[in-house]
Amino acid sequence: MRGALAMGLLVGAGFFFRFWRESRDRLFAFFAVALLLMSVNRSLNAEESLVPYLIRLLSYLIIIAGIVDKNVRRT
Repeated sequence: MRGALAMGLLVGAGFFFRFWRESRDRLFAFFAVALLLMSVNRSLNAEESLVPYLIRLLSYLIIIAGIVDKNVRRT
């Protein structure tokens, strides 16, 4: 089950990367990188470590940064 979710996240990252290439909207690039990190996080088998939590935190911070970037550039 872990591999299927990681593969789904990787496919989602690929879609966002393709949307970024077509539109050059940086929000799509932020989401692609965040989903790529989440996929790597799911692939890791480090359950007793702090690393998965830090990767997850970094991916959420990237999504927040993308949303803030999108809203700041509009004004």
